[in-house]
Amino acid sequence: MQLAHETWFTEQRPGYSWDFVAHPVTLGAVLAVVIVVVVWRLVATRLPRPELPFLAPLGRFSPWIPRLLGLHAGVSLLSQAASGSYLAPSLELPDNWFGTLLAFLEAVIGIWLIAGYRVRPAAWLLVIAGPLGALGYGVVPILERVDLLGIALFLAMLPPDDRSPGGRVQAEPARLASALLSLRLLVGGALVVLAFTEKLARPDLAIAFLERYPAFNILHTLGFDISNEAFIRLAGAVELLFGLLIISGALPQVAVIVAGIPFNATLFFLGASELIGHLPVYGAMLVLLVYGSDRRLAHLVPWFPWNARERGEGKSQRRGLLPVRAE
Repeated sequence: MQLAHETWFTEQRPGYSWDFVAHPVTLGAVLAVVIVVVVWRLVATRLPRPELPFLAPLGRFSPWIPRLLGLHAGVSLLSQAASGSYLAPSLELPDNWFGTLLAFLEAVIGIWLIAGYRVRPAAWLLVIAGPLGALGYGVVPILERVDLLGIALFLAMLPPDDRSPGGRVQAEPARLASALLSLRLLVGGALVVLAFTEKLARPDLAIAFLERYPAFNILHTLGFDISNEAFIRLAGAVELLFGLLIISGALPQVAVIVAGIPFNATLFFLGASELIGHLPVYGAMLVLLVYGSDRRLAHLVPWFPWNARERGEGKSQRRGLLPVRAE
């Protein structure tokens, strides 16, 4: 499925086509996605947590997840600063003082996150990096990378512990729940934005990408008679679905595994730029997978402030903000 970032691999920047969004078929696809997500969330309330018990051993890595997430984001940012792009491979650094400032900021944040020492200030610098980028590139391109803001807020709320080996964290459940909520909303939100800005509301951009990489219309490649326009609607709906599933937090193990298939398949065709650009998303998926596999913490992954059931499941732990220690 075409989940690559089209703007990373084509220089064309056609305008938006809201008629494509308003087409009955597109609206029907969006409505179907919303229904699937609602049903997904309802079904999840009737299943045990974790939903895939054989993955429960992954939960043992939960104390080191903030450190691993920082590494994913740091390597991506430092690599992009070195290659001349800012936050996303499509955003080339300008050849002036402002570009130098952005490159320096990006490199400093990347190195700081990789080092993993006193990460909270680095996380707040990453928060600031978004508005600074919007001054030079506009709001929409930065919104497409709002997943980095989710990672920054997660690390600001739950940084690696400098006093523990490997940055091991004893997570306070209330703080972890809030950090996971921020991560889900913004990483999923980035996918929702991209579903429209690169596909459903900008079909000419997606067509330009498919003309350059025709194999990404996987159904046509497999011999099915499906036009590029129809495939764009399908790909946009799938990306929207994955974004909303991440926001919901329901059945995180299944959601991450299913979403990981198309995300990883693109690496075969698009190589290093795709890997570097998607490293923060891979890190976020690792967060959801590991915490969603931890029997003590899985109930916090789909938590919303108004959800009494999730609050009830973690009430005994969150009372008094008792630390959750790794086994």
